[in-house]
Amino acid sequence: MKRETNGPGSAADEVVGLLLAAGGGRRLGGRPKALLEHRGRPLVEHAVGVLREAGCVRVHVVLGAAADAVRERAALPGCVLVDNPDWQEGMGSSLRAGLESLRGTGGSAALVSLVDQPGIGAAATARVRAAYHSPSTLAAAAYEGVRGHPVLFGSAHWAGIAASAVGDRGARAYLKEHAAEVTLVECGDVARAHDIDTVEDLIHLE
Repeated sequence: MKRETNGPGSAADEVVGLLLAAGGGRRLGGRPKALLEHRGRPLVEHAVGVLREAGCVRVHVVLGAAADAVRERAALPGCVLVDNPDWQEGMGSSLRAGLESLRGTGGSAALVSLVDQPGIGAAATARVRAAYHSPSTLAAAAYEGVRGHPVLFGSAHWAGIAASAVGDRGARAYLKEHAAEVTLVECGDVARAHDIDTVEDLIHLE
């Protein structure tokens, strides 16, 4: 895993934004999701902006498919860029790489978002961030009571989440096991939790 700092960042930030942006867009004809155009710019720029607007001073971005092209085309000043060479294994490998990049940074929690959900803006993301209270916090956005993204993982959970993150399941198994500890933050009134997975889903881009 290669980690690169694209500008300054403070190691004392309490809640660090962690953007998973490594997907290759297999069902989109191999178009990397980070480079899909949204509002005239790469989608990864929009997603970083959402995390920053929600209050994350420091943002780590996990790259995989077309990582060099993302660096070339997307303006990501101040972000820590993390290469995931195993991105084809699924979201779990990107989550592991992202959490590993946070070790030793002084962060107390990771606010994890996905690059392919442009309908989830700063209002919902800030609500989930506000649920942080200690390194033991587990919180997630909910849409009509159903858990979704973004999710917040206090640092006390990082090792356990990384150990269980395999394939495309990400933290699903860990969150299910610790369901009683998860604070659900309803966001259905301010966000649309659409994934950009297929050509038909491109209608959700602007």
